[in-house]
Amino acid sequence: MKQFYKIGEISKLYQIGPDSLRYYEELGLLNPTRGENGYRMYGLNDLWRLNVIRDLRKLNFPMEKIASYIRSRSVASTKDLLNEELSIIDTHIQTLTQLRENVSERLNTLCEAEIQPIGNVVEKEFPKRSCHIIPHPFHTDEEMDMLIKQLLNKDKNNLYIIGNNRIGSLLPLAKAKQALYQDYEGVFIIDRNGSSVLDAGHYLSISYHGDSHQHQTYFPKLLDYAATHDLILKGPVLELLWVDIHQSEDVREHITELQIRIEKCAS
Repeated sequence: MKQFYKIGEISKLYQIGPDSLRYYEELGLLNPTRGENGYRMYGLNDLWRLNVIRDLRKLNFPMEKIASYIRSRSVASTKDLLNEELSIIDTHIQTLTQLRENVSERLNTLCEAEIQPIGNVVEKEFPKRSCHIIPHPFHTDEEMDMLIKQLLNKDKNNLYIIGNNRIGSLLPLAKAKQALYQDYEGVFIIDRNGSSVLDAGHYLSISYHGDSHQHQTYFPKLLDYAATHDLILKGPVLELLWVDIHQSEDVREHITELQIRIEKCAS
């Protein structure tokens, strides 16, 4: 086994840049000798230190903590360090498990979107749905995008836009009845940790393909269905985006759902 290695060899072996090696030397963690030509030469005493640094940096241990351990290591401090590593790994596993569940749920949402009943009014029953709401009037897609960004910032670790059919806009029922379909009153995202609530109850729903601005075609179908079945509409109208520009550039694949709560007319 070689006794000394040049900086280029160490850099390649450990996948560490020369600048990082020089930084470790400045911290006193490495102590290379100088060869006849002035090049740094790393010995076996540097290699075990690099092994420790590499292992701990994988878990994002700060260099100050790594330096402290290397300078005053013992069986007791090594046991403490290994226990801390286990705790960090457990946290990573929990985070990745939650992320996997989230991605799986969003994939299921996209699969569910493909079998949505299109163009037909259906009745659905919903429990109370916790949500985040930003009650801010808007009229354009650009304004909506900014508001949705604010919504996602409410929980950056758990709220996502790709494959999420829980994001939508609030359209006042009175505005919808006047065909003022761009006069929104806010945006929402359904989330168990939300501080607001969408009322439980019976809802009418209709979904359609294409551009999301087709309310003039599909909202009247909700009105006709309600009138035919003696139902009272209770606003606002919920506009949910199952598939939009974030999931597909092909507008023909986009899916929008309109929901509105209903009650039976008194006999």
